[in-house]
Amino acid sequence: MNYTYILRCEDGTLYTGWTNNLEKRVADHNAGKGAKYTRTRRPVELVYVEEFPTKEEAMSREYAIKRLKRTDKLKLLQARNT
Repeated sequence: MNYTYILRCEDGTLYTGWTNNLEKRVADHNAGKGAKYTRTRRPVELVYVEEFPTKEEAMSREYAIKRLKRTDKLKLLQARNT
């Protein structure tokens, strides 16, 4: 399975990525082995996940989310949590 995810960083910013091993990827981000962006913004918290059958679909969704404004990302998080 492939996942598109959003992390909330310690400074309140949001980071979007994709992976095929969600637990390992989040652990890597928190260990400073993830993306450069999250290395100085630890700890990170997983706040949103979508599951996809293919890598291409997960990557496409990651791209779409990254193009959203912060306010739209927050609406996405809020809609998922209600």
